[in-house]
Amino acid sequence: MSNKNEFKPYIPADKVLPELTVVSVVLGILLAVLFGGANAYLGLRVGMTVSASIPAAVISMGVIRVILRRDSILENNIVQTIGSAGESVAAGAIFTLPAIFMWADEGGVSYPSLAEIALITLVGGILGVLFMIPLRSALIVKEHGTLPYPEGTACAEVLLAGESGGAKAGTVFAGLGISAVYKFFADGLKAFPSEVAFQIKSYKGSGIGVDTLPALLGVGYICGPKISSYLLAGGTVAWFALMPLIALFGGDAVMFPGTDPISTFSPDAIWSTYIRYIGAGAVACGGILSLIKSLPMIIRTFCDAMKSLKGSRSTDNSRTAQDLGMNIVLIGIGIVAIAMWLIPSIPVTLTGAIIIVICGFFFATVSSRMVGIVGSSNNPVSGMAIATLLISTMLLKASGMVGYTGMVSAIAIGTVICIVAAVAGDTSQDLKTGYIIGATPKKQQIGELIGVVVSALAIGGILYLFNNAWSYGTSAELPAPQATLMKMVVEGVMGGNLPWNLVFVGVGIAIVVEILGIPVLPFAVGLYLPIYLSTPMMVGGLVRWFFERKGGHKEGIDRGILYSSGLIAGEGLVGILLAVFAVIKAGERSVGDILGTCLPFRFGNWGGLVIFAALTATLVIVVRSAHGKEKS
Repeated sequence: MSNKNEFKPYIPADKVLPELTVVSVVLGILLAVLFGGANAYLGLRVGMTVSASIPAAVISMGVIRVILRRDSILENNIVQTIGSAGESVAAGAIFTLPAIFMWADEGGVSYPSLAEIALITLVGGILGVLFMIPLRSALIVKEHGTLPYPEGTACAEVLLAGESGGAKAGTVFAGLGISAVYKFFADGLKAFPSEVAFQIKSYKGSGIGVDTLPALLGVGYICGPKISSYLLAGGTVAWFALMPLIALFGGDAVMFPGTDPISTFSPDAIWSTYIRYIGAGAVACGGILSLIKSLPMIIRTFCDAMKSLKGSRSTDNSRTAQDLGMNIVLIGIGIVAIAMWLIPSIPVTLTGAIIIVICGFFFATVSSRMVGIVGSSNNPVSGMAIATLLISTMLLKASGMVGYTGMVSAIAIGTVICIVAAVAGDTSQDLKTGYIIGATPKKQQIGELIGVVVSALAIGGILYLFNNAWSYGTSAELPAPQATLMKMVVEGVMGGNLPWNLVFVGVGIAIVVEILGIPVLPFAVGLYLPIYLSTPMMVGGLVRWFFERKGGHKEGIDRGILYSSGLIAGEGLVGILLAVFAVIKAGERSVGDILGTCLPFRFGNWGGLVIFAALTATLVIVVRSAHGKEKS
């Protein structure tokens, strides 16, 4: 059932405000480069990135409203749209391209040039934006009441709170302030651990843990109890069923081809060695099943788009329904396909380039639906990249392109698809924000393209900077966990030692989950990600469930969403600040290292849990106070 006619945006379609201006474009470009660099570092350090939309929106409000005294929510929205593109391009690039740097360090290949990196990332980024243009109506508009798009909704709440001021803005910025201080003490001063983990010794191979971070608590509240429970269910199957079985049948030492024995049965070691492959198979299968079920919707979407080209009278021509024309989309996709055919570092024929375009569109559709459920920060782009690398490496090997040449080519193809998925997910969140506040989709799409181009030109220099400073995969500063995994997958296929049994175990689990009627994608994501991420989300989901069961008063629930939006924004801003500190040197040490050793005390795991419980209590207090006021 469509909510299109029921929903009214904050800015009516017949009202025109400054939007795609010089100020918004320049500020957005600066934030795109900043967030691209900061998230590249975070991803290379910990293996995942955070959505930059909300931090960009907060900074935009501070600069445009407070400093420049300009008063247009649509202008603020364009800034966050362009700025967040840097994060999505970085997320796709850092999961794959560092593998080439590692092979270069081994002496097998030469380092990629800045031009090659820019072209590969630009191809993926442009495709990610173009693919989302015809999908906007189907996924953002028609499923407005079905797909929550947590970061997009939270970003809209931040912008609206800044617009209306008063208690709403105070709620958002209270969450932002508490989250910022919390994050700085946790990951900046290292006062308490941001990841609390316990190994269950009597249940060998299993463990439990919590990432005691504000953003995950906030995302869990925004997503709600159902989606959070699906994620936790996947993590529970992995950590309390599969991993103990692996430890049980592994005997005295759990073995994996090409690695040392894992004699300690460490849950983290078993997860990274086995469960990631099982999770990748489940995510890939879930994506394919989602595509099959989405085919009727995709066909309808393109039919509607073609009718629009022919000037159908039923087409909505209002400002808030204007997309870039399908002629621009099709011509752009055609130019990109030809560019892939001609770029030497992507060794595919024209037919191969067309196949990549088709597969990229499917992955963009899956990515958009996935981030609509679990959010961009938890979008398993690397799982999609693994599926792509498996297929592309096998095809290249079958065609006779083996060794380092074939492996570099597979990484280049995987990078394109990886960036397509990341950018499509980010674009979806931004378009959701725009739909809620009443932005012009066409101008947002232009903003996305601007952000992608700038980020693609900057990411090569960022990758070289980090590699020259620490060298990927060989230092504690930049372990590059995702790129190391991609490197292992490609080498495994080329060398014939990839654990296909594990991949197909994940496929089998996904099929069973689908048969049982459980949404397979959130379950597969929970299976793929560490359980440390799904447990705090479940805590946020339970808080919302508790108050919805008590009566579900709209004011209380909405106040919780506002506060959760602040929690996400605060962690994002401080996370970026800490990333900057980590690359700034003060003598022989980084500013981040100095901060991490300046406190004379530390709280352990139990202290971290207590502090996280206190953070959760602040969310309960905010929702309860608003709930009580409305009830009275």
